[in-house]
Amino acid sequence: MSNVVSKKADQAAAVRDHLAPVFAQFPLEVASAQGVYLHTPDGRKVLDLYGGHAVAALGYNHPRWVEALTKQARNLCFQSNAVPLDVRQRAATKLANFCGLGLDTVFFVNSGAEANENALKLAFKMTGGAEVIAVEGSFHGRTAAAGAVTWGAEAKWYGFPQKPFDVKFIKPSDIGKLGTLIGDNTAAVIVEPVQGVAGAVALPKDFLAALRFRCSENGSVLIFDEVQCGVGRTGYPFAANMHGITPDIITTAKALGAGFPVSAVMVSDMIAPYMKLDSLGTTFGGGPMACAIVEAVLDTIESEKLLDNVRARSAEIREKCIVGPVTGTQGAGLLLGLRTTRPAKDIQAELLKLDILTGTSGDPHVVRILAPFVLASEHVDQLAAALAKLPR
Repeated sequence: MSNVVSKKADQAAAVRDHLAPVFAQFPLEVASAQGVYLHTPDGRKVLDLYGGHAVAALGYNHPRWVEALTKQARNLCFQSNAVPLDVRQRAATKLANFCGLGLDTVFFVNSGAEANENALKLAFKMTGGAEVIAVEGSFHGRTAAAGAVTWGAEAKWYGFPQKPFDVKFIKPSDIGKLGTLIGDNTAAVIVEPVQGVAGAVALPKDFLAALRFRCSENGSVLIFDEVQCGVGRTGYPFAANMHGITPDIITTAKALGAGFPVSAVMVSDMIAPYMKLDSLGTTFGGGPMACAIVEAVLDTIESEKLLDNVRARSAEIREKCIVGPVTGTQGAGLLLGLRTTRPAKDIQAELLKLDILTGTSGDPHVVRILAPFVLASEHVDQLAAALAKLPR
């Protein structure tokens, strides 16, 4: 059967199953999960180093996560932001303190893209500018504003007839040009300190520091998109903490709920006055179950010293896993890229046959590691042993 016919058959099957065939899927069926392992109906035990695309920060079936969700569901499953809730206040306070950078006003929403949409909206309201600067290689989401600042979206999938504002993409090597690239019309600069989809690309500290200086000088809003790299994934609360650079806004999601859909926009005192009554909105954002999970996730990261564990396991992967087809590593914490001699998609498929699930990236020679923060040394050894079995 030709590839075209096979693809059409797969699409037809998906339609019969009532699911839109918009996601490429792993050849893997998951029945249950425990810790860092996925269990298949036929009895396989697969080490999950992909974590549901950087989401499963605590692994699976963590008792504190399950307890928090169960208790809150029994007490109060939902009320909107029209009703004040202690659990929402506690979660916001916990997140602001966990971050520790003075971004003390928190708005809970549902996804990374929604968080970025709201952050960009705030920047436009505050500055009156009409342009956003983003970085080549970036991924900020698939909605109108978030997609507009995503590198390559317009050519591949954007879909809207026009962007809602002007966008200019820059390179990390453009430090010397920031004085002219960021000007009077620039409402915001949005940047992932560690680019996830691009292949775990850690942007240089001097570039991020230069963005901070120029945005402060120009009156533009600096947004750190830490949807994928935030909430402990770098081994620090946020990549901003790792670099000692404070943006005006941090957006985050994924690890924040560790499997429950929740995201947040954290803003500085300079931005907070623009969050006026009815200026932003969300139906499900800040719901009690989401907030109970946020509180439990952050408590668990702190009490189980998972930031230390992330840094330790990251160091082990860098030390032990440059074997077989892997020639080097990049990224930070447990947002790592393994640079490969052969196509990453082939390495990923071969690892899955050895019961290890990893991710690929926009770089065809980078396998992504987005492992749970509870990863242990024995799991790193399992990855290293599997890589050593693969052809160079």
